[in-house]
Amino acid sequence: MGASRRTAPDWTGLLMVMNRRQLTLAAAASALASAVQAQTPYTSQPGVTVEPQPPRDPAARAFYDSFNSQLTRAPAALQPELRRLYEMAGWRPIWTAPRLRTLGQVAERSERHGLSGADHFDFAGLASDPASADIRTSIAALGYARVLAEGAVRPETVENLWEMQKNRVDLAAGLHDAVSRDRLLDWFEALAPTDIGYTNLSAGYVRYRRLIRETGGWPAFAQGATIEPGASDRRIPSLRARLVAEGDLTERQGRALALNGDVYGPELEEAVRGFQLRHGLGVDGRIGPATQRSLSASAEDRARQIALNLERRRWLKRELSPERIEVNTAAAIMVYWKDDRPVHSNRVVVGTANNQTPSLEKPFASVVANPPWYVPASIARNEILPRGPAYLASQNMYIAPAGNVVQRAGPNAALGYVKFELRDSHAIFLHDTPSKAAFNSAFRHRSHGCVRVQNAVDFARLLLAPDPSRLSQFDTALDSRRTQRVETGREISVRLLYWTAFVDGQGRVAFREDVYNRDARLAEALGIHLSLPQPVSAAQPDEEDVGP
Repeated sequence: MGASRRTAPDWTGLLMVMNRRQLTLAAAASALASAVQAQTPYTSQPGVTVEPQPPRDPAARAFYDSFNSQLTRAPAALQPELRRLYEMAGWRPIWTAPRLRTLGQVAERSERHGLSGADHFDFAGLASDPASADIRTSIAALGYARVLAEGAVRPETVENLWEMQKNRVDLAAGLHDAVSRDRLLDWFEALAPTDIGYTNLSAGYVRYRRLIRETGGWPAFAQGATIEPGASDRRIPSLRARLVAEGDLTERQGRALALNGDVYGPELEEAVRGFQLRHGLGVDGRIGPATQRSLSASAEDRARQIALNLERRRWLKRELSPERIEVNTAAAIMVYWKDDRPVHSNRVVVGTANNQTPSLEKPFASVVANPPWYVPASIARNEILPRGPAYLASQNMYIAPAGNVVQRAGPNAALGYVKFELRDSHAIFLHDTPSKAAFNSAFRHRSHGCVRVQNAVDFARLLLAPDPSRLSQFDTALDSRRTQRVETGREISVRLLYWTAFVDGQGRVAFREDVYNRDARLAEALGIHLSLPQPVSAAQPDEEDVGP
């Protein structure tokens, strides 16, 4: 590119304009853009890069020297990408008037992602320092792009064990290409996940934010005595308003039920049952302690909880295996996807708060019929060996020559009739269980970390059904009571996820309690104040259940 003269933009005058009036992000960006109209934009062929050496052109060399003196302003993680961006730009200013206006539009769309554009773009502040405005704008653009593409927080810093495929994007090359092709808005929009889970949750966040802006949310619900169906209670009006606000009742239904005053009638009870189902509570229509805890959450807290779950989704690689098993450990539910469609779901039992099921993404390629259980040393030491030899005999267990405890396969064995053994999974796997009653409980965080699958044998048959010979081999093994590994004929990916907010089949946002305290840790890392109901299990622990 040849050299060209540039007239310095009137940044000081622009700042005075911004200080004289309140501006939206897009308006602020537009005002900032007007100050750089005189700058000549760099032009280049998309995908063409410039070698990392000082430019010969005097204007480019002056910008290059200025860049090096300002580089330390950028976060260390962004500095290599920032340098690559300006190398590709030929060491010319990037942010011309039209591009800044587009960047203002990008900032205004940040709410869709549970983010605040003002946290990432300070257009007025940029105008206050003309010499660094272009570079600081690039820092802001790359930083915001990274949040959309990869998340703001490294997941390993907020979870004890997180091993999943991360999303990775070449931000410098992407931003350079977007600017060159005049597709800046499209590029930013494509950085965040575009799957239906993310987009539906994003729409839910926007609805909650709109509700907060327009009405302040919903009335506070005072916790107290259980409200039984048919009873009268002074809290019924606030309950009714809450159910209307979140869509468990329509506005028309809410107005009609208001004629009943403080009576907790059948129509309202039906809406409460929907609320209980949406929050993973026991569905009985009684407004007891657990339901009241969920009702105590404010609209602001629920919006923030949605934002945390949007962040979690941004961590993950966008390309997924079309056949996969996804376990939401917060909700204790499992969904099997085939050809990128959900075709089967089951309840599961997952780890307790003290024995958390980690966030993992691992494949498996076989199922084990009639599996023995090789008891982890910690469970053997703390829960089995202290009970003595008689207990081991009653549970069909023995101490192997190596000193470890093993439970023989059988109808009462902890792993039940089938195990789905994940590769390199820190001894975490999916399996059957003889403790079937736990699947009927709303609170299913009861295991030592492994995932117990409801109707596990039927699920194994579903996975093996594409190959009748493998299915027959599995059924024969089950009938014989012999331990046998049966190959699935393909690798199936398993993702163990922790989502405390997601969109249900009716298009409503469903919430779960933060059993593993991961929402709290993520909120702290993001600087978000969160005050969610504390999870309390109504289920009594089963001391006889020592399974994984």
